[in-house]
Amino acid sequence: MAGADSTARANVNVALVKYWGKRDTALNLPATGSISLTLEGLDVEAHVRFGPGDEDRLVIDGAEAAGDEARRLTSFLDLVRATTRRREAAAVVMRSSVPRGIGLASSAAAFAALALAASRAAGWTLDAAELSALARRGSGSAARSIFGGFVEWHRGERADGVDSFAEPLAPADHWDVRMVVAITSTTPKSVSSRNGMVRTAASPFYPAWVAGADADLAEARAAIRARDLEALGLVAEHSALKMHAAALATRPPILYWRAATLDCIHRVWALRADGVPAYFTIDAGPQVKVLCAAGDAPRVVAGLEMLPGVERVLVCGPGRGAEVIG
Repeated sequence: MAGADSTARANVNVALVKYWGKRDTALNLPATGSISLTLEGLDVEAHVRFGPGDEDRLVIDGAEAAGDEARRLTSFLDLVRATTRRREAAAVVMRSSVPRGIGLASSAAAFAALALAASRAAGWTLDAAELSALARRGSGSAARSIFGGFVEWHRGERADGVDSFAEPLAPADHWDVRMVVAITSTTPKSVSSRNGMVRTAASPFYPAWVAGADADLAEARAAIRARDLEALGLVAEHSALKMHAAALATRPPILYWRAATLDCIHRVWALRADGVPAYFTIDAGPQVKVLCAAGDAPRVVAGLEMLPGVERVLVCGPGRGAEVIG
């Protein structure tokens, strides 16, 4: 059948105003909006072919997907099949340059690439907002990886989630910034983002976390438009710290950080005191991402890579959105 084969690539994104909590877990509808930066060089490719077969074949980085990972992929493919009325099995081959399950947003890139490849392979034509909403069903943050540059994902109000999608705020070439990523552990985290969000909803700090989101979003939008690194960096740090405070106040507590994570925070603050405008953010994992101007990236790298416990430091510029590559 025509259109039964497609390959797509998508980059990871790092939230500057965090997504942490859902108003609907089945549809992956967020409790708040969020703003992110898509990063170049950390990507996932997904090849999808629909055809004869009794069951889906799912291969990630050369290994058959299993367990929860396989179930999530199959459930997403079932959604595509149900909507397009296709009954064929899918053969999916995914290649990732991003370690999975350590807080580097690999699932965002994976489901953005899969949404684009699977919809194209199924002959399903979607506009950008619809594609973003589809990607959201696989992983909430994937809604943002459909687009490049600075991106906002709208909370939406409707129960069916039709109005919860992402859209671009500024393209990748809007601002010559860098995200320096300090990898402090490659061990998969013990509490997934999904489980962490569910548990954090019971935190005594969670209502304040949700209530403060709109102000953070407005501040970040204005900073991006004005290319105001200090304003954007400070709200990004504020959002990250509030997210982790809410998780830490959950019972039992959720702590994603390692000792090196805290050392990186102190190093970023020390760099700032020395005149280097650098600002951290941390997702559900121990890795520290540092926003800075392109010209300051070498000093940030030098400051982080010397710290005990920092295994590797990456430098990423603003990246493009998801694209069909085959």
